[in-house]
Amino acid sequence: MSTTGSGQGRGDVPGPIEANEADLAEQQTAAALEDGQETIGASGPEDPALEKEPDEWVSGDDPMTPAQRSYLDTLARAAGEELPANLTKAEASVHIDRLKRHQEQ
Repeated sequence: MSTTGSGQGRGDVPGPIEANEADLAEQQTAAALEDGQETIGASGPEDPALEKEPDEWVSGDDPMTPAQRSYLDTLARAAGEELPANLTKAEASVHIDRLKRHQEQ
């Protein structure tokens, strides 16, 4: 007896798994929004009260994070720029925003 088309076996999953995962994520997000729950990630209006200028950050004078350094290095190389390696979190954020805008043009 063949199991083709029965949906029982692993090889019988219709379509790519990624599509099923995307559908599930979309359904979960829709359910969360309907319930008035907070969501994370992109899409949706940002709360301007949560947006602070980098020079207003409490930790803005701390050294940039390894993630900022890596991303800034990638953006600066793509733009043909060289930046100091001892930037603060706030300074790195300003450069990242500027280089992202430059990259989008």
